[in-house]
Amino acid sequence: MKIAIILSGCGVFDGSEIHEATCTMLNIDKQGAEYQCFAPNETQSKVVNHFTHKIEENSERNILVEAARIARGNIKDIRDFNIIDFDAVIFPGGSGAVTNLCDFFEKGRACEVNPEVVRVINDCYESQMPIGAICIAPALIAHVLGQHKIVVTIGNDKQVASVIEENGAIHKECKADEIAVDEKHKIVTTPAYMLAKSIKEVDNGIAKLVAEIIRLGR
Repeated sequence: MKIAIILSGCGVFDGSEIHEATCTMLNIDKQGAEYQCFAPNETQSKVVNHFTHKIEENSERNILVEAARIARGNIKDIRDFNIIDFDAVIFPGGSGAVTNLCDFFEKGRACEVNPEVVRVINDCYESQMPIGAICIAPALIAHVLGQHKIVVTIGNDKQVASVIEENGAIHKECKADEIAVDEKHKIVTTPAYMLAKSIKEVDNGIAKLVAEIIRLGR
């Protein structure tokens, strides 16, 4: 089984959450599957100094180049994603999922999603391919697929859950290391660092998510 991982940069405040992305790769490998990372070859919406937590106003970074740090260079432009090569797709969280893959962080329900990300999500859904999303990334999936009444979780954040439900999706409250499984639509989500206090909690939830994605993809 081969799983595509869609990254959004490198770092919790302006890209993919590194622990979540790494735990995703690790658990895919541990469970006997393969993965290939992808990211948009575009400029990040912002650059954040992860030491000071401040935005670097005059800095500019490329999403694909930054995501390559997590993937150890083994990454492809999302434009090269072809559904026939994969059995499932997973979106780790981090701010980049809602600032680089879409602008949900800024605009909420009125957000716009990167066209290539929309293509990947719709292609996978229409092909009945399992879709996994971690942390805040389920908000992205809900925006694209909410009209199908999909079930997702981001934990228990009422404000984000409200916007998810405004998009037509159904939000299910979960603990940090739990998963929400939508059997009908083959969508699996976990709160991870939306709630988690440790990397162990994150890993426990992602391990369950990956196992369920593999089960649904068989």
